[in-house]
Amino acid sequence: MIDQRLYEQFRDIGRDIYVGQLTSSHGGNISVRVGSRVIIKRRGAQLGRLKPEDFVETSLYHTDSGITRASTELIVHRAIYQKTSALAVIHCHPRTAIALSLSRDAIIPIDVEGSYLLHKVPVVSSEYSSGSQEMADVISDALREYKIVMMRGHGCFSTGQTLEEAFHWVSALEEASDIILEAHLLGEERIEYRKHSEAYSKW
Repeated sequence: MIDQRLYEQFRDIGRDIYVGQLTSSHGGNISVRVGSRVIIKRRGAQLGRLKPEDFVETSLYHTDSGITRASTELIVHRAIYQKTSALAVIHCHPRTAIALSLSRDAIIPIDVEGSYLLHKVPVVSSEYSSGSQEMADVISDALREYKIVMMRGHGCFSTGQTLEEAFHWVSALEEASDIILEAHLLGEERIEYRKHSEAYSKW
């Protein structure tokens, strides 16, 4: 059975992701690394109504009985933990960020908060998604240099030392994406207020 304090973190962050409309009722997945083990949301669990039995503990490196109930994205979470210093991973489907990912290779915030927190969020692609080895390789390689990345047309993967930190990047990305969209819909010429703004696209 999952530790009560860890369960409460999962439950609260899962609820925040769902209430914040960052994924559908059963979409997305979250995990933490504990030594050489991974604790991850089970396949098909409602993110906004997580219960202690909705989590699976499995090996970071080896196939064991735990994977039969684990999220289909376990392979991606494992690859991220193996290639980065992350202790928590969140994957969800923020709708505005997904829409932007369909037409650009990076999401570059235009607001102060987004620019400060994220600088630039790369958009990567994979012919095979939803738990493929190709997707795991592409995402984990990108997260060696960034704290959050977008899989084109699919969703984001963010990392942190805690679930709260990983959630922070997801929330910031969607806010920045909403601002990009709304500024575009206004159709007005933007006044650049940031020094060296061109550097964000190269970060």
